[in-house]
Amino acid sequence: MSIKQPPWKPDVRHIEEPVLRVYNSLTKSKTEFVPKIGRIVKWYNCGPTVYDASHMGHARNYVTQDILRRIMSDYFGYDVHFVMNVTDIDDKIILRARQKYLFERFRDQVAFLSTDLIDRVFAAWKAHLLNRVSKALPDEVRAREGEENVSWLRIEQFVQDKDRRAECLKRDEKFDMHLTAARQTFSALSSAREKLSSSQDDREYALQLVDESRDILSASLDEELKHTVTDPSIFRSLASYWENQFFMDMDRLRVRRPDILTRVTEYVPEIVDFVKRIIDNGYGYTHGGSVYFDTLAFDSSEKHVYAKLEPWSKGNRELLAEGEGALSSSGGKRSAADFALWKASKAGEPSWPSPWGPGRPGWHIECSVMASAIFGDNMDIHSGGIDLAFPHHDNEMAQSEAYHECESWVNFFIHTGHLHIEGLKMSKSLKNFITIDEILRRFTPRQLRLAFLSQLWNAKVDFSESLMTGEVRIIESNFNNFFTTVKAILLANDGQSDGYHHYEDPERELLNELYQSKLSFRAALCDSFNTPDALKVLRDLVSRTNIYINSRGKALNVALVDQSARWVGQMLRMFGLGEGGEPDLGWGTEQNIKGGANREEVLMPYLRVLSSFRDGVRRLAIARSEDVPREILRLSDQLRDDDLVPLGVALDDQEDGKALVKLVPPSELIKARDEKRQKLEAQAARKAAAAEEQRQKRLAKLEKGRTPPEELFRPPNVPEGTYSQWNEQGLPTADAAGERLSKNQEKKLQKLWNDQKKLHEEYLAWQQQQQ
Repeated sequence: MSIKQPPWKPDVRHIEEPVLRVYNSLTKSKTEFVPKIGRIVKWYNCGPTVYDASHMGHARNYVTQDILRRIMSDYFGYDVHFVMNVTDIDDKIILRARQKYLFERFRDQVAFLSTDLIDRVFAAWKAHLLNRVSKALPDEVRAREGEENVSWLRIEQFVQDKDRRAECLKRDEKFDMHLTAARQTFSALSSAREKLSSSQDDREYALQLVDESRDILSASLDEELKHTVTDPSIFRSLASYWENQFFMDMDRLRVRRPDILTRVTEYVPEIVDFVKRIIDNGYGYTHGGSVYFDTLAFDSSEKHVYAKLEPWSKGNRELLAEGEGALSSSGGKRSAADFALWKASKAGEPSWPSPWGPGRPGWHIECSVMASAIFGDNMDIHSGGIDLAFPHHDNEMAQSEAYHECESWVNFFIHTGHLHIEGLKMSKSLKNFITIDEILRRFTPRQLRLAFLSQLWNAKVDFSESLMTGEVRIIESNFNNFFTTVKAILLANDGQSDGYHHYEDPERELLNELYQSKLSFRAALCDSFNTPDALKVLRDLVSRTNIYINSRGKALNVALVDQSARWVGQMLRMFGLGEGGEPDLGWGTEQNIKGGANREEVLMPYLRVLSSFRDGVRRLAIARSEDVPREILRLSDQLRDDDLVPLGVALDDQEDGKALVKLVPPSELIKARDEKRQKLEAQAARKAAAAEEQRQKRLAKLEKGRTPPEELFRPPNVPEGTYSQWNEQGLPTADAAGERLSKNQEKKLQKLWNDQKKLHEEYLAWQQQQQ
């Protein structure tokens, strides 16, 4: 009879693995994420409109999208195909490029300060005051044509009231920006007039007026001369420059480049064909060389719905106007909600040929065309900032679904939350922004990423000084200290067995803690990428591991500590927080030595310290002094506290006599050492002050004992006439009137005499010691 393998009885799963649920702007709820094709994820991300420096709003959006992308690919293991566009032709780009060109041309032609130049700037200032500043003011305060100077004084007085100014901002959020520009130009005009009146007409003063009036003068020049700008390279060069600057900033922020980058100007023929089909499908119409999307026709179709993301914003004229751009006109539209698919180009605007005449793409159409060119009629994820939800993303979906005649072009729409700086919303158009270059002068890319990780990706982020210098620095410091300690432990461990397995209850508890941390970490990320909770899981594990390290001494299980630290480091690197080589334990440091560093430059500072310490020990050994042990300890402390600290080496003395060697940024060590010294010096100063106080008290006491007890109750130690008779010891026996003292008085005086006798004896003994 053959022997059979016994039946296998598998254990049942105790804990179910959580599924990834993502907050979907299309449902306003967390929805289970299911890609359409296996584990391939088609992801389109709205890129920048490149006309100015990248700012903290860009950092918030693109760093956050990078974090989500890394989680999807590096943690969950999806095969992410990430596509991003660059808007390199747009109303903002046209305006900025044109104004920049006209201003610089005007500036180059300025030869000296003159009345004509002042009048030209003054005319621009008056137009700005009448058309921009006055727009938000009450009728009775607005500037009157021909009375601009008087009106300006009235306006300045009016806006001193904070409540009135707040009302102006409600009417026009750009009021403060317009007011600031008016003030700056008015001040520049006043200064220029003074210079000219004193015959100071140098070009230097002329350029000062022009430069300080740039915003107002640029707009005025554009209004007057925009039709003269015909060279398309003017628009291309501006967009190309700021695109390069954007990606340089993204590289500094450790944001991964997209798998595919698309530019609007490279897809104009495809855009024209896309618009043609929308018209053919019955959802577009032409007027005056422009093509508009018919939102009513689309919305009335049985299988289409307009404004899926924000249906309540359909009638928001302010958002609709902003979505159309500053150079657009609403004439010819069948409905206020209709938007441009193709814009007829006016003088001073770039253009491309089309069946409807020379023109350029509308803003919303670009993403529809480029995403469709890559992904077709459906994608898994579309992402961008929440400010793009309506009308941009709603219009994108509408025109794409109109083109493909599909019901769902996007499965998941994810929007990053607004960024506020110290409570105020950032806006490039309001000139209320901090550039990425400016912020990176104060904080590191890692610190910025930690700030965004510590808050939900789709929530409003309030970026503040207290956040960066408080919570973020504490988190970074805790991880740095942890990795430094573990590296020191590994460095001190020779890997040889000591005959003990080092696996008791504390080790079991720590291993179970590691298991639980991994489960909790996954649960947090499955909960719509909850990075604050995931970060807390890592911090809690670090805290638990530190407690284990401090409690185990020689019984420490080094491999278990290493395992815990490596997992924490891997997860931090997965978030994009890593520096240096991937095999390194921890998350690396920004001070890593680059390849090709000069070996002598790296090693020599450490070798000099080692050689100097050896020289000191040799001198002591040769001298054979009785103080050798004490002097060797002094040299050892000097090595630890003075010589190695500037080199970024920390020695932590342990109970077993061996020091843990840690590599720490020198600035941190110097700061910690100096703080410790200051604390010790303060303690020493307090001790010295207390000793001096005691010394002064003793001197006062000794001074009191200078008087012999026999003279204590005689003048001048008591007032003349206090007593009239004394005994042989100098004790009074009668008062001033000759009356005998009472027994009680004699008893009190005898006690004082005895105390003085003791003090006087101490004084005489002290005097003897001083001789």
